[in-house]
Amino acid sequence: MKYVFGCFLSAVMGGLIVASMDSSSDGWISPSEAQGPPPKLTGPRFLPPTPLRPQVSKPKVKDSNPDSPKELFNARGLTPEEEVNVSVYEKLNKSVAHITTKSTKTDRFFLLEYDTEGAGSGAIIDKAGHILTNYHVIEDAQEVNVTLFNGKSYTATFVGADAINDIAVIKIEEDPSILHPVTMTDSSQLKVGQRVFAIGNPFGLERTMTCGIISSLNRSLKLRGNRTIQSIIQIDAAVNPGNSGGPLLNSHGQLIGINTAIASKTGQSSGIGFAIPSNLVARVVPQLLTHGHMIHPEIGIQRVYETEQGLLVAKLTPDGPAEKAGIRGPQSVRQRRGLIVLERIDREAADLIVAVDQKQIKSAADFLDYIESRKPGDTVTVTVLRGKEQIPTKVSVTLTASHPSR
Repeated sequence: MKYVFGCFLSAVMGGLIVASMDSSSDGWISPSEAQGPPPKLTGPRFLPPTPLRPQVSKPKVKDSNPDSPKELFNARGLTPEEEVNVSVYEKLNKSVAHITTKSTKTDRFFLLEYDTEGAGSGAIIDKAGHILTNYHVIEDAQEVNVTLFNGKSYTATFVGADAINDIAVIKIEEDPSILHPVTMTDSSQLKVGQRVFAIGNPFGLERTMTCGIISSLNRSLKLRGNRTIQSIIQIDAAVNPGNSGGPLLNSHGQLIGINTAIASKTGQSSGIGFAIPSNLVARVVPQLLTHGHMIHPEIGIQRVYETEQGLLVAKLTPDGPAEKAGIRGPQSVRQRRGLIVLERIDREAADLIVAVDQKQIKSAADFLDYIESRKPGDTVTVTVLRGKEQIPTKVSVTLTASHPSR
């Protein structure tokens, strides 16, 4: 009996346990559910690679908006600025000549002769073989040689020179088809900041181009003696020994000047170069081709003393234009003291120049520059203070032609 009761109790307990498990099955949590939803990524997300699709080029539509961005490179792979640089060089490098000179000098102490060599640059100006350069490049040269872009060398002949303005012309004989002349433009239209190019042969490196801008205009440059050239172009393009006589060009490849000097303590480029303006070149070269020299106007005053009031005449050219017109220089005064005759120079008798054509004169350079701007045959009115009373007097002087000089 006890056995039957034990079996019954076991069956009841088993049923209760099974029923309890079935009723609580909805509350069962799996280990993955216990972890909750996956955390959101806060770092960079890497998307799976997408297959490349060939890009179909669309026809270009002309953009009418002027402010829209343009293409950076042209068909030659050059930027607009590079295209200008390259075009100027390609157009003008064949117009540049490499000039070398040979001369003989004498030692001052031992009176021995020795040979010297020089180098510079030049620009072909016509199909006849005329080459423009600086006078100081060929000065005192016994032999002048020219090398062109094709490597061919020529012996050049002297045509003419203007030492005062440092301009010279030489000539070679060559077929016109080989010669590529430069073209000049009006240098009075230049602006500070305008881009410029210098092509020459610095240190013998043929047809080297440097570029920069016009740093200033109307500079004065004293090149020879007391003579000053006006309207000089100042540039920051690198100019070194050997560049002298080479062309200075604008962005159109036109000649606007001749590179002539640098401001430097070392003799090499320091960012300050000077060029003779093309308008001066255009005035001088035709006379060099025709006469072999520049015909300068001559007033017949050889020397003056600069004073605070003006220019005191120190020496007149005998029978020259100024003396003929009545301008007075120092007077020689003789005084007898017993048997001795003394002679002295009375400088107070000389005229004091204060103006020319009503333009005030402050220095000898001002006076020379104004006379240089005139032509032989022109008449100028010189205002002077005369005598101890300093009486203003106007004297009309007709300028004559100067004697040729090289």
